[in-house]
Amino acid sequence: MTSISGKTDIDWEAFAKALAPVEIITDTVLVKKRSRDFFWYSPILNAELKKCFGDLVARPKTTEELAHVLKVAYAHNAPIVLRGGGTGNYGQAVPVDGGLIVETTAMNRILEIGDGFVRCEGGAIIANVNAALKEQGWELAMFPSTQDIATIGGFVAGGSSGIGSVAHGMLRSDGNLIALKAMSVVDDPQEHLFEGEDALQIHHAWGMNGAITEVTLRTVPARNWIGCMATFDAYEQAYAAGCALTTAPDVSPKLVSTVDARITAYFPKLAGHIRPNRHLLVSLIPQEDVDAFRGLIETEGGHVDLIMDDAERQAKNLPHVFEFSYNHTTLQVLKADRSATYQQIGCPIPPDPAKIAAVRPELGDDVWMHHEFARLDGQVVTFDLPIIWYSTTERLNKINTIYEAHQHSVYDAHTWHVEGAGLKNTDYRHLAWKKRMDPKGLLNSAKSQVWQQICHLEPDQIEKLGTT
Repeated sequence: MTSISGKTDIDWEAFAKALAPVEIITDTVLVKKRSRDFFWYSPILNAELKKCFGDLVARPKTTEELAHVLKVAYAHNAPIVLRGGGTGNYGQAVPVDGGLIVETTAMNRILEIGDGFVRCEGGAIIANVNAALKEQGWELAMFPSTQDIATIGGFVAGGSSGIGSVAHGMLRSDGNLIALKAMSVVDDPQEHLFEGEDALQIHHAWGMNGAITEVTLRTVPARNWIGCMATFDAYEQAYAAGCALTTAPDVSPKLVSTVDARITAYFPKLAGHIRPNRHLLVSLIPQEDVDAFRGLIETEGGHVDLIMDDAERQAKNLPHVFEFSYNHTTLQVLKADRSATYQQIGCPIPPDPAKIAAVRPELGDDVWMHHEFARLDGQVVTFDLPIIWYSTTERLNKINTIYEAHQHSVYDAHTWHVEGAGLKNTDYRHLAWKKRMDPKGLLNSAKSQVWQQICHLEPDQIEKLGTT
């Protein structure tokens, strides 16, 4: 069996035989398909990653099978990438060095539902977890808009916020990520338990420092959430209403998003349900808070267009309202026009509609704003995920510079290195644990810009680099 990636000299036929009885995928088309995620949201990443493929896919069903897979990979010095639902946007699951793709979706059991928590295997689909929780009166404190295909392990390895973050903070906030287990890549792979704050040493490391096998997440009592949409004549009005909604004493939203009117033209399923050519506020509101929501929107100069529970949504044949938030918004536009892309921008704190109004005209007509509201360390914050009509890297860099000149932070969506996309800086805690859990550096090592420079150091030495 020849190397599909063209980057490895491993005897893949012998490797595949050694993996028995674990399910494997060797068909070239299927291996290439599982070598992709949503990196094509970025034309820059698309050009850099579209020809990166793995050589073989393994689908372990148990931790014992996963341990066997990692043991064989260790013996063959095979590069490894862990893959869940493949919903990442930066190429987190793309095997840049070729090698083995470990698909975790067969390890999908929900192990325990308790008072305020759920414990499940890393490959559990988030929508299935939420469905099981609902039967017992619970729901995840937060989840990504891609819950129908995203896995719990993938969310913890690559995500940071989601629907519910405006109420419960970021995934890394105290109490949200209760515990996780991750398996080492050594001659005799072992599961390691990380609890409380220690779980952050594995969280958001893109699977570089351990194969996540089990996750325990915070849950909250289930509520009857009502999908609400309101429209405004000016974007700053919608943003101001979002600020008011997140601080109102009588409304407890699970989601608050604002969307430029030009983007809503790419939401054909909303035609006839919201006023055209108006700026949109999307929210999930508890049923008992709907009247207060109506009053707030009126006070803020908006118009309530749509209020629907789940049965009404299904009767109208509409998607969940959260599919008009986060990067589902980007996807809605890309379905119609692949020349669009996006960026990730941290806005000034505290949120200030005047600062949003000040930057908008300087950005130009090729940048259409879209803000998500969340809580960070107990404070309301916003993130802009604008639609950008891509022309050149120079223009994209200019857009970034304009944002930064207005005290916004750029978390670059156009790099496949973890230090640039989600963290901005190197997390030496992650890399120290990588050395402990993955001493040969087989796990997704290409995604770190600095790993090759420090991989000869001992874990404690690597950790100290973060303090100098």
